[in-house]
Amino acid sequence: MEVGPKNRPQGDRTVQKKTERKFYLKHFKAISRAIASYEDLNTLMKHLAEGTARTFNAKGVSIMLLDEQDEKANQLVHVASYGISEDYLYKGPVFVDIEDCAVCKEVPVFVEDMQHDSRVQYPEAAIKEGIKSMLSIPIRCREAILGILRIYYAEPCLLDEEDIDSLSILTSLLGVVIENSGLRNFLDQIKNALASLPPRMLKDL
Repeated sequence: MEVGPKNRPQGDRTVQKKTERKFYLKHFKAISRAIASYEDLNTLMKHLAEGTARTFNAKGVSIMLLDEQDEKANQLVHVASYGISEDYLYKGPVFVDIEDCAVCKEVPVFVEDMQHDSRVQYPEAAIKEGIKSMLSIPIRCREAILGILRIYYAEPCLLDEEDIDSLSILTSLLGVVIENSGLRNFLDQIKNALASLPPRMLKDL
């Protein structure tokens, strides 16, 4: 299956080589069902991070969302991770004002050499953590980018395009769940606010 230009990873020729797939249909089905059935969003993202890391034999995975409180800052906030130390997760603010990042490009971005790639904001921290390469996949809902899922590798790797395409579909499903969760929270806040009002004020509503 050929990956279209929109989902083709940017930044390295190694993703074009023929590789062995790691993400098969059974994995895709299992994670898709999980995304559709989880009640708690935080638990879902933690399990998704762990499942992705294990499936791809990666060092770790992190899920970051754009900071809705300060849209002008263009900053990503960590919401879930697996296999990554707190020192690395909180090494400093992660911004998306770099033209080649997955959020700006709206396509998967692969960084083969974390130490020498100018797009990496904290190369020293990556070396200390033992991260050699990284794949970033945008989390989208409709036309909006909500954040990214990042897969970290301890060794140089070859990535299969169909695996990346499948991950892009799953992150889009996650984006819908995140968007719906935000709407549910908003509706719950309205219900709680109405419940706290005296009956006489609700009479004409």
